[in-house]
Amino acid sequence: MASKPWSGRFIQKTDKLVEEFNASISFDKRLYRHDIMGSIAHAKMLAKVGVITKKESDKIVGGLKNIEKEIDAGKFVFTYDLEDIHMAIEKRLTEKVGSVGGKLHTARSRNDQVALDIKLYLRDEIKEIQNLIKNLQKTLVDVAKKNLGCIMPGYTHLQRAQPILFSHHLLAYYEMMKRDYERFAGCYKRVNVMPLGAGALAGSPYPLDRDFVARELGFDKPTDNSLDSVSDRDFCIEFCSAASILIMHLSRFSEELILWSSHEFGFIELSDAFSTGSSFIEIGDAYTTGASIMPQKKNPDVPELVRGKTGRVYGNLFSLLTTMKSLPLAYNKDMQEDKEALFDTVDTIKECIKILSPMLQTMEINKERMFNATKGGFLTATDAADYLVKKGIPFRESHHIIGKIVAYCIKNRKALEDLTLKEWKWFSKVFDEGIRKIISIETSVNSRKVKGGTALEAVKKRLKEIEREIR
Repeated sequence: MASKPWSGRFIQKTDKLVEEFNASISFDKRLYRHDIMGSIAHAKMLAKVGVITKKESDKIVGGLKNIEKEIDAGKFVFTYDLEDIHMAIEKRLTEKVGSVGGKLHTARSRNDQVALDIKLYLRDEIKEIQNLIKNLQKTLVDVAKKNLGCIMPGYTHLQRAQPILFSHHLLAYYEMMKRDYERFAGCYKRVNVMPLGAGALAGSPYPLDRDFVARELGFDKPTDNSLDSVSDRDFCIEFCSAASILIMHLSRFSEELILWSSHEFGFIELSDAFSTGSSFIEIGDAYTTGASIMPQKKNPDVPELVRGKTGRVYGNLFSLLTTMKSLPLAYNKDMQEDKEALFDTVDTIKECIKILSPMLQTMEINKERMFNATKGGFLTATDAADYLVKKGIPFRESHHIIGKIVAYCIKNRKALEDLTLKEWKWFSKVFDEGIRKIISIETSVNSRKVKGGTALEAVKKRLKEIEREIR
């Protein structure tokens, strides 16, 4: 019982089941570096304002650094009875430096301490995720540049709509990633406010220098309200929200890769290194070696798993929102549930971004198959309608005329390219030989030179802009 810092109030020993149920050490031990970092800054500040001596502070700091080395080396034993990473480190500190170690917790609470640790942790993870986003953006740009002349169908409602450059399609995801990067940057700004000094909920009676601690730890400033400081998990929710939007983008892209790699599309082929075969045949308690139920299969498991992991990231966001939705101020034990959801989101997002870049770099693009797919589905019908508009016919009327032409082609099993000039003129006398060039796939693509369009000229211009953005 003596091992518990709060045991003075209690007569009975904590039940073993309660110890295990109450403990967070199994997952919050990953915060050890950040807990030690915050404790070192706190010890230095306590000495600066005269709450402890410089000698005591140096002894505490030295002990904390030795503990960090122990944990790094795998020599530190984490046990349930110490509940969390904060108590585990504090107990080990008193073992190493004596009773002076107990002075470290002066003028702070585990409430403001855990808020600090999570913010320190999340700052590092946001920066790493931003770097991973940048790498994925660079991969998208590299693949786009290598396939600049590749034309494919663009889709709406998953129906062939208009021809576009494959590079233009890839750069759409670059733009999504750009917004994701900016969202995490905004989240970082709100994470980067220092809560230590808020105490349990009401602040501290000691003459703390919170600005000093904020500078020591690289925060923009200290928080402005002690109650909010220990109650706030908005930054965790915002991170999970940004992560949910990011993985939604990754999932949409994964869905397209899955479709494109199917025999029905055949637009791409994923590398063997990023694909798997079909299930093995189970015989008793073992699997037959190399015997597959469907040996011809090459499955896009990587994008399928990215798509599948999206649900757990969404779930983590809703878990946090639900946990926080009715908590009165200030700290409540419910808030311990923030970490597992947050940690899982961090791990899942990083894992998904990391694996997509090398997969994209090694996939093969079937340019001929993509281009041939633009020849069915009347993808240049809009160009034909625009041709009539330029001849002075109102667009609604032009749209109706081209619709009748498409219906005629379907009935007679023809493509727009198969129509004779005589047939064109059956529907409107303004058609001339110029219509043949207008309805070519290449003309359709390269006519869209407007900023943000799919024309080769517009895409090349955007790529130059992007090179400056991602340096």
